[in-house]
Amino acid sequence: MIKRTWLTLLLGMLGWTFCHAKSPLPKDSTAYSDPLPAMREFRAAWVATVANINWPSKPGLSTADQQAEALVLLDFLKDHHFNAVIFQVRPQADALYDSKLEPWSCYLTGEQGRPPSPYYDPLAFWVDEAHKRGLELHVWLNPYRAHHIAAGEVEPSSLVNKMPESVVKLKEGYWWFDPAKKTTQDHSAAVVMDIVKRYDIDGVHFDDYFYPYESYNGGADFPDNDSWATYQRTGGKLSRGDWRRSQVNQFIERVYRGIKATKKHVKFGLSPFGIWRPGYPSGIAGMDQYDKLYADAKLWLNKGWIDYFTPQLYWPISQIPQSFPVLLGWWQRENTLGRHLWPGMNVGRGGNEANVKEVINQIMITRGMVPASKGAVHWSISSLTRYPLVAQGLLEGPYKKEALVPASPWLGNEAPDAPVVTQEKRGREVAVSWSHADPDDVFKWVVYCRYGDHWDYTILPRDARTLQLAAYADDGETALADVRVTAVDRLGNESGFDNRH
Repeated sequence: MIKRTWLTLLLGMLGWTFCHAKSPLPKDSTAYSDPLPAMREFRAAWVATVANINWPSKPGLSTADQQAEALVLLDFLKDHHFNAVIFQVRPQADALYDSKLEPWSCYLTGEQGRPPSPYYDPLAFWVDEAHKRGLELHVWLNPYRAHHIAAGEVEPSSLVNKMPESVVKLKEGYWWFDPAKKTTQDHSAAVVMDIVKRYDIDGVHFDDYFYPYESYNGGADFPDNDSWATYQRTGGKLSRGDWRRSQVNQFIERVYRGIKATKKHVKFGLSPFGIWRPGYPSGIAGMDQYDKLYADAKLWLNKGWIDYFTPQLYWPISQIPQSFPVLLGWWQRENTLGRHLWPGMNVGRGGNEANVKEVINQIMITRGMVPASKGAVHWSISSLTRYPLVAQGLLEGPYKKEALVPASPWLGNEAPDAPVVTQEKRGREVAVSWSHADPDDVFKWVVYCRYGDHWDYTILPRDARTLQLAAYADDGETALADVRVTAVDRLGNESGFDNRH
């Protein structure tokens, strides 16, 4: 982590910070009476809880230790100018939150069904602490995995025992919900909607586990003979592959529409395997998720059943059969409804200069190929914290400036009212304060400040109401000439400026 001085920590606790007078925007782009808008880019990292990959570091930690580890990760993201975290809350039909539908996760306490002690709700804690730092919190769920081999033996509280008619055992020891069972779809949808209704989350996220990878079942076909036979007996005419895909398709659409009917601002994101089918586009080779995972990810994107699409493009730029830019370009051409396309990137190839260069180049390629809505999701947060050269390369390179999450105009484009801003000079500082007629409509603030001809900006979380600015730039002569403050809502819509500035 970046070291902080005691003064920076104190100001952070008070919700105060300083506009970066040391780092004005380039002179040739900022000599305007009004500032250029703040940069827009989705910058997120996955936090995996299954098998304690990222958090908590091991099961059975005290509540205080779990929370301390969480704060280290959230502070890391804030300090490195990320603006979102994708937090796994349902790794195997269990819960890292207080749920009446599924048992507490064994990855928290070491025993499925046992709550943290002293009690706290990890998801509520993560949401609150993320928002304090200006980070979006997206919950990541696995809709069909019922039991992971890393959890050991199936415990009595497991859904494997409570919904035996809905699950099948795979040869490698995993248990899986049958996606074609109505009970599976109803239960998984209920889990999603329970979280959406009860928690102040910003997004719901599924990854690439639909029908399981063949390796999970020893290379054999998925054991769904009973549900397939039922379908045939009731007059079903689809092939088995098309029937399986149809079950996943209707579930994806159901979840999307359910979220939008409940909280429209909550984004739904999908992160499928990065290749739709071999040969799409020409020259691409690899696993056929359409035929193996029964995931028609292209259809979901074409239909707009998602708000952001994060194909796992974990391959290097120069790996020709799975080239990052070639695949990104193909998915962008399929993005006919203009949803967010924020690819998943593998940052875990090591802590050397070669990996720093690869990661930065992929980000720059993404900015160039998808300029209307830039963004990326990094796998995973542990690779960023483990490799300081990579993290510092991002902070000193493409993530040097803070960024707002791109807006989602298909969900709403009405900007909030402008805040009312006041200023008071106090010696070598200027205290800027603001208020808003509808603070519940605000998720972030942007404070723009100008020294001479140079505009800069600082992004603050919704609880902030004041900012201390230096009255003069570092040269001691260039005075603070102008300050503007805007309000940004949950959909990323930014207000205009208070006319009384």
